[in-house]
Amino acid sequence: MRENESPGSIAEADQRSIATFLEGVWSEDGLSDRTLDAYRRDLEGLARWLATRGRSLRDARREDLSAYHGAQPVAVRSLARRQSAFRRFYGHLTRHEPGFEDPTRLIERPKMPRSLPKALAEREIEALLEAPDTGTTLGLRDKAMLELMYACGLRVSELVELPLAGLNPRQGVLRVTGKGGKDRLVPVGEMALERIEAYLREARPVLARGRQPAALFLSRRGEGMTRQMFWTLVKRYAVRVGITPKRISPHVLRHSFATHLLNHGADLRALQMLLGHSALSTTQIYTLVAKEGLKRLHAQHHPRG
Repeated sequence: MRENESPGSIAEADQRSIATFLEGVWSEDGLSDRTLDAYRRDLEGLARWLATRGRSLRDARREDLSAYHGAQPVAVRSLARRQSAFRRFYGHLTRHEPGFEDPTRLIERPKMPRSLPKALAEREIEALLEAPDTGTTLGLRDKAMLELMYACGLRVSELVELPLAGLNPRQGVLRVTGKGGKDRLVPVGEMALERIEAYLREARPVLARGRQPAALFLSRRGEGMTRQMFWTLVKRYAVRVGITPKRISPHVLRHSFATHLLNHGADLRALQMLLGHSALSTTQIYTLVAKEGLKRLHAQHHPRG
């Protein structure tokens, strides 16, 4: 144990490392307060345990982390979250400190039970899309963003990073840069296209303030939107139309897009292309969501359900 540390205490250096990491992932990924608190608890627990072995978070080895998991057994989901916190923490250090060796790199991930993506009902989506006040500049922007995300099944990062040049309104398509820098063309529905054109005509020039920013969607300051900004407005509109905040996130719109397309008979291969999945197996999980919905419908309405 280090000098001037009491049992169970956390070294100041570890406290600073944890604070820097949490601030970084909040700004980069827009994690919820609940997730950030869980990450903090996990990292502080590891820091206290390491202190009893004369080590800090920064000089922990793979053997230390494996020993910690063995000494502090938890349920599989808690273990997965704990490992996620550790991987992100050490990944953050690796990205910002060349030469730092990630001790989590060779640790095997726990096998998680398959969970289905959450999706809103179509009537809930309709209410959410109607929530913004299109009589205001920001309302026009928000309406266009919500319509486009649901119409195209975009990831939130893809939505906020869309360049103005990525939209081709004449052909009704959007060029999207997805994971791994891969581009894909996604058709834009008529209603979403109408909302975007209204935003471009009436709202974007006001937000741009005479400048020519590259981003399609702009903040109050005339800069590109962030994931955190979009996450905030999605929750605000959800509350306005009576959707429980815990059931909503920007990614839920993407899940809803995929589920609703399958419910209406979309081809799985076509859906894979629209979502930008590299493997069909990633897309197939949405068929489970659709099947569960059909089962509930059958049980509710069939005379022998």
